[in-house]
Amino acid sequence: MAESDSKVDFTERDRLIIEYAPLVKYIAHRIAMRLPPQIEVDDLINSGILGLIDAIEKFDPSKEVKFKTYAEIRIKGAILDELRAMDWIPRSIRKVINRLVDAYHELEQQLGRPARDEEIAEQLGLRIEEFYELLKQAAGAPLISLDGLVNHDEKKRNILNCLVDPKSANALGMLGLSEIKDVIAKAIDDLPEKEKQVISLYYYDELTMKEIGKVLDLTESRVSQIHTKAILRLRVRIKNVGNR
Repeated sequence: MAESDSKVDFTERDRLIIEYAPLVKYIAHRIAMRLPPQIEVDDLINSGILGLIDAIEKFDPSKEVKFKTYAEIRIKGAILDELRAMDWIPRSIRKVINRLVDAYHELEQQLGRPARDEEIAEQLGLRIEEFYELLKQAAGAPLISLDGLVNHDEKKRNILNCLVDPKSANALGMLGLSEIKDVIAKAIDDLPEKEKQVISLYYYDELTMKEIGKVLDLTESRVSQIHTKAILRLRVRIKNVGNR
């Protein structure tokens, strides 16, 4: 593996692409499971391969990060970039998401604690069943991206790259790296217990909604509902940080 300031030998690059191609396919399929069926997994795989090549060319062993860890971040980042470029989320769903985020933001600021479902429904002027229908509509969209915090005087930076590169300067504008980590950790820690469990199992253990349901003895639809609520709360907190 060559360092970031030198070219990777083409033979070595091809070997690494072949070696890590199964990782690209695995990541692409795991992400595709969370997306509507019209999203072609082959498109995600192609983007992931480009992310892998980018990782091979830019990997720097001196940063004491394992190549597989770095490659996973680059692969996921490339796939997420492709999804953002597709702009496949209908405008109506974006409106639903924004409406929910605003309701969580306003009510939880007033209460100083996580709002209950009934309270959010009342804030929105809806029956509880109608609130759950909104959650169902929002569940199919990527509600949050930890790599989407806004730098005030530059373009969006990839927070995951900041986290694996301790030398990264001026991360996310005025925010320091340790503060970013603290904000994310605290935001997750402040979630209601069941939401915290679902986030942990989904993002850290990378279980599917169905698998989480078996672990927690819940239906898949209930897990999806809990996940959506957790992500809405996290989006509010991270959005507040990005708007400082």
